[in-house]
Amino acid sequence: MDVLESGMGEVLLQDVDDVREWMRDKKTRALEEKVMDEHEAVRRFLKDGDYISYDLSSMVRGPMSIEREIVRQKKKDLWIAAKFTLLDTTLLVGGGCVSKIDVGFAGLGRPLFEAIENGIVKTIDWSNGTLALRHLAGAMGVPFLPARSLLGTDTFKHSGAKVVEEPFTGKKVALVPAINPDVAIIHVNQCDVYGNSRVYGPSITPLETAAASKNVIISTEEIISTDEIKKDPGKTTIPYYMVNAVVVAPYGAHPGTVPGYYSYDSEHLEEFFAARSLEELAEYIDKYVHSTSGHEDYMEMVGGDARMEELKKAEWIKEGYY
Repeated sequence: MDVLESGMGEVLLQDVDDVREWMRDKKTRALEEKVMDEHEAVRRFLKDGDYISYDLSSMVRGPMSIEREIVRQKKKDLWIAAKFTLLDTTLLVGGGCVSKIDVGFAGLGRPLFEAIENGIVKTIDWSNGTLALRHLAGAMGVPFLPARSLLGTDTFKHSGAKVVEEPFTGKKVALVPAINPDVAIIHVNQCDVYGNSRVYGPSITPLETAAASKNVIISTEEIISTDEIKKDPGKTTIPYYMVNAVVVAPYGAHPGTVPGYYSYDSEHLEEFFAARSLEELAEYIDKYVHSTSGHEDYMEMVGGDARMEELKKAEWIKEGYY
């Protein structure tokens, strides 16, 4: 195929055969208990310079407890896939953890835009759909997938995609390169000790992100028994053999929501978004991240069980919407 146009964005390219070999050598299908706290999970499986991805934003089933631990451990030079992101990207950037962002959607954080404008972080434009396709390609073990959605857009110009003449009809099609993250962090509704995970309600690419990633950290609202998993295996979204660590984190998406469990904490979100600069965001991070030892300590600071009981009383939560 002849390459007709190339986007100017930087791309992290990996040899798909090397990735497949890594998966064969490093991943195991043995039934091993993987429960650990967030400190150990981040320390063991995430290092400076890694490419990390997550399934959903902080506003809905986001892996906030893990992201706070990443900031707490002061990880550096991360490249993140922001398929759909709100305060979590702002938090990681404000914590000094991020150098590059593959952007599908990123918003709601003036400090984030300050970092971009001042060259603290570099952004590469994609779209929600094409970042999802990149993870699907990584999960499939193919070097790229075709897409039409980038054609004729400025997003294409600032992406790392290519336009080619496809061999069947001779028409133009965009090719988006596979991505195989070093680490995926995914918050789920339920999980057993081995990593068999259930995701209910809104999602983007939980299975594809897990399958594409070398290491997968699952945080979960609750641990259920493997017998319960076996009773209804069709509810298992992510199978155990893709998972490296299981972190028990009730209310782990706070201040966002897990539909059917608890609502957004609008008061806390107002406090977060009151930070209009990196300097003001640093004050928030000092208060809620660096002054806390972990997720349980953080939850006590934001009101503990009493506050979460209030968030469970939202009308759409009481109706059991997933």
